[in-house]
Amino acid sequence: MCKFSQVVWQGELIIMPPTGGESGIRNSELNLQVSLWNRQTKLGYVFDSSTIFKLPNGAKRSPDVSWVSRERWEALSIEDRRGFPPLCPDFAIELPSQTDNLPKLQSKMHDYLNNRLRLGWLIDPQTPLVKIYRPNQDVETLYFSEQTPPTLSGETVLPGFLLDLAPLFNL
Repeated sequence: MCKFSQVVWQGELIIMPPTGGESGIRNSELNLQVSLWNRQTKLGYVFDSSTIFKLPNGAKRSPDVSWVSRERWEALSIEDRRGFPPLCPDFAIELPSQTDNLPKLQSKMHDYLNNRLRLGWLIDPQTPLVKIYRPNQDVETLYFSEQTPPTLSGETVLPGFLLDLAPLFNL
């Protein structure tokens, strides 16, 4: 049986199919790198795309990879932790799959920012580019090639974290 995800986008229910193989590999790689950093630092909690967050504006979102600081997570009640956490992650990564619409993902990233996201990355290996989202700043766009993929810094949000994008191309 196929599992379809239901997403409410600007008041419209969108049924989304599961990701394909390459997107699944890339999502797993991203989650692995963030999780390994977090295991060492113990600064917060990492979530995969199956977690839905209820943002302060009422929107429900599930980034491909997200992270919430320990302080913010532990301030939630047990009931809130077990359900859809009523907060916006501190950090989020979106990775377009074959069925995703890039302008909608860009809008989604701005939605996160408007709800207290501290750092966000929209990583598109097909273009290939990375859009970096920070509060009160213009979106920064980095273009790269398979031969010279960038390493992204977690800045002050994920201190000491460096994301190696090279594995996203070695499929």
